[in-house]
Amino acid sequence: MTEYHKIETLFEREMFGKNKMIIGQWRNPTVEYLKDNVWQMTEKIDGTNIRIMWDGHNIYFMGRTNKAQIPPHLLSFLDSKFNTDVAEEVFEQMFGDKEVILFGEGYGAKIQSGGNYRPDQSFILFDVMINGNYQPRSTIEEVAKAFDCEIVPILFEGTLQEGIDFVKKHPKSTIGTAYMEGIVARPKVELQDRCGNRVIVKIKYKDFKGE
Repeated sequence: MTEYHKIETLFEREMFGKNKMIIGQWRNPTVEYLKDNVWQMTEKIDGTNIRIMWDGHNIYFMGRTNKAQIPPHLLSFLDSKFNTDVAEEVFEQMFGDKEVILFGEGYGAKIQSGGNYRPDQSFILFDVMINGNYQPRSTIEEVAKAFDCEIVPILFEGTLQEGIDFVKKHPKSTIGTAYMEGIVARPKVELQDRCGNRVIVKIKYKDFKGE
């Protein structure tokens, strides 16, 4: 099954010292070309990447890579939420024999700094792939509603500079008492660059701290 792609940063980094970001030196010319368009900004949750997979018959759980280990308490939560007779019926009714991956973040206590989000562990959805195609936000919302699970919130829509300005203020997370790690920005319409890579970027507070 497909692993979730790496989300690139906006700018190149220095190749020495603390590898600071070189503001204004764009990594991807397609992103630079689109920088003044309207992007959709969602909160980046500090957790561990989780894939919930449906192959048309069975439900599987995996981390970001096929070898990644899922923390026991989180795995127990995933089992109780997505590996039930009701969940299997939802997968069957929504997707039939299509291959589906629900991409999300396992987060909460004992996962990164997740205790500031919540005292237990949970799963929050941020992407859905059906037969190899990433789905629009409307479909992600439908899936979240069907499984009664959390979904990363849309913070606002705007240009990439507006995203940078927002993150530099180091706002509080929309969940719990944590400070926001950053945002994930994507065009309102799913796009790929000339190499066939998905156009999606992350803007993290630590990269702009002190700028």
